[in-house]
Amino acid sequence: MLQIIFFAVFFGIAVLTLPADKMTPVLSLFNSLNEIILRMIDYIIQLAPIGVAALIAGLVTDFGGDVSIFAALGVYAFTVIGAMLILAFGFYPLLVKLFSRVKPREFIRFLRPVQLFAFSTSSSAATLPLTMEMVERELKIPKEVSSFVLPVGTTINMDGTSCYQSIAILFIAQVLGVELSLTQLLIVIGMTVLSSIGTPAIPGGSYVILTIVLTSVGIPPEGLALILGIDRPLDMLRTAVNVTGDTAVASMVGRPR
Repeated sequence: MLQIIFFAVFFGIAVLTLPADKMTPVLSLFNSLNEIILRMIDYIIQLAPIGVAALIAGLVTDFGGDVSIFAALGVYAFTVIGAMLILAFGFYPLLVKLFSRVKPREFIRFLRPVQLFAFSTSSSAATLPLTMEMVERELKIPKEVSSFVLPVGTTINMDGTSCYQSIAILFIAQVLGVELSLTQLLIVIGMTVLSSIGTPAIPGGSYVILTIVLTSVGIPPEGLALILGIDRPLDMLRTAVNVTGDTAVASMVGRPR
């Protein structure tokens, strides 16, 4: 997968260096393919509850009816929640304090409506208009900064998703008894960062990417069924973290020290 990701990035750079009139058909093709893939993901998400119930039943059977797996899921959920809270209310406010003139307390207070909207919709793209409005009106970020930084951040700045994927992969590996070497751990870190850049900004958009990363380090992708049952609220939380990161970057760019 690393070769494919590298080729995709290299291909994109080459496209940007050519005249727009020559690249219009290619861009239209990829935009259409992107819409098709998103629609396919919508269909998959609609059928996911039935599939998740069947997969979890199969896993419980495979583990000999041992329901302790659900206790492990609770530990996993609290680990993800703790990591998300540290990012949202510790790491990002610290960056804002160090690299911008926005006060961390104001940053957190003005961001609450945006975080709540992102949490309820579980979509960075759906939250984008509100995010832009809040940073321009409340944080006094220039429109030329917010209109560039925030849409780009919605696409490529998904720290919450990257952090979640790393925790999820380690959890699945431990439950399935797969021991990861140091090299594989480094591959997980690199691929979760790179793959989060291309994760669709829609509910459940990280499932496909997570499956790819699992396969790349030799973990059976069926293990994804372990976490799908409780993933919806965690997806909502990491979306709130993603928009918090976008706003923090906009604050640093728009109102630097």
